Amino acid sequence: MKSLKKQRRIQIIALAAVALTVSTVLIGYAMRDGINFFRAPSQIIAEPPGPTEVFRIGGLVAEGSLVRGQGESIRFEVTDGGATVPVVFTGVLPDLFEENQGMVGTGSYINGVFEASEILAKHDETYMPAEVVDALKEQGVYKEPDT
Repeated sequence: MKSLKKQRRIQIIALAAVALTVSTVLIGYAMRDGINFFRAPSQIIAEPPGPTEVFRIGGLVAEGSLVRGQGESIRFEVTDGGATVPVVFTGVLPDLFEENQGMVGTGSYINGVFEASEILAKHDETYMPAEVVDALKEQGVYKEPDT
């Protein structure tokens, strides 16, 4: 009788361990496309990511680099003061998107050009995404906003 209870307990523990392992693997599999790492232009130039890797880039839109193409195609450059990366985006830019302002884009780095699928811009005069502020501070070009 005791060995039957002991055997049942071992089976339940083994089943729970298998269920925990399977659920962890499924959660990791589901999240693989939802995790986008942030990179500054200097990091991208130093270690270019593969063309299939989706990540976020952030920095300041370089002055004089914003060029509107045919239709909704836009080209510009993003800088962190240490390096500049060309960006191509097809779509509608946020209303507050302009030169010398902070931005964050999601996309891939293909053949030396960041092809953005999404562009985010600051939402008021003083806001800048935390990742962009940190990257600009690292390069020594961040200026505190006037309040």
